[in-house]
Amino acid sequence: MISTMFRPVSRQAASLRSVHICSRPAQRLYTTTQHRGQQLPGENDRTTHFGFETVAEAEKAQRVGAVFSSVASSYDTMNDLMSLGVHRLWKDYFVRSLNPGSRTDDKPWNILDVAGGTGDIAFRMLDHATNVNLDLNTKVTIADINPDMLAEGRKRSLQTPYGKSGRLSFMEGNAESMPSIETNSVDLYTVAFGIRNFTDKDAAIREAFRILKPGGVFACLEFSHVDSSIFNAVYKRWSFGAIPLIGQLVAGDRDSYQYLVESIERFPTQEEFKAMIQNAGFIAPGKGYENLTGGIASIHRGVKPL
Repeated sequence: MISTMFRPVSRQAASLRSVHICSRPAQRLYTTTQHRGQQLPGENDRTTHFGFETVAEAEKAQRVGAVFSSVASSYDTMNDLMSLGVHRLWKDYFVRSLNPGSRTDDKPWNILDVAGGTGDIAFRMLDHATNVNLDLNTKVTIADINPDMLAEGRKRSLQTPYGKSGRLSFMEGNAESMPSIETNSVDLYTVAFGIRNFTDKDAAIREAFRILKPGGVFACLEFSHVDSSIFNAVYKRWSFGAIPLIGQLVAGDRDSYQYLVESIERFPTQEEFKAMIQNAGFIAPGKGYENLTGGIASIHRGVKPL
């Protein structure tokens, strides 16, 4: 169970990206290894949100790809600057609360970390399983739709004990459809600070439900909605004022970080996202979510029924 005792230091956290991506020089857009089959009637007319813009679904996928290709090399450095390092506390707590490698039957876990390109969560998972639970067999697959983020993760993995251990693997794929992963095959599905960028969040959650074993856990760490009006006003001023400027000064990319700020603002509320998880078939334990730092981020969990 996720403890309710931990509350990271209340400092304004980060967001990333931008709306006017099209005004930037052309960048290589990502491709995916999975494609949906037959086009559905009216599919070209479907729209979704890209920050504060309303765009065609296919256009969002391309523009989000351009954003992450742009920020891949500076992604974690920017997270440190924008959140004043608090994102590391959130991620550490997220992993501890899931306690990977803890099992009474001593069987290794099969973990899928989605949108985990740079490896931040996966490395923590393996560290915890190895050093806390003395589990040397639990494996993590990092899945990401963006090859530039995966390339960054592969490079970083070589600086860890896991890069060539056989316990860590990488796959390029779309979270909304992952046919290469068998049904009922994963113990733990994690996604940290990524699901708000998905084109069809409901489809991705349903796919997580398919992939997980009965009793398996869907766990999401995501920026959310602040629960204090005064704190929210300060947080918004930081997000919309400082973060795009930091992106411009440090990463040379104001637009991408403007988009990321806006994507957080458009993300469902805690209760709305909880309902989405339940609608996919999951059971939400307890309250279903836990706010961190006054709701700047939240942890959501769902358990697949036995």
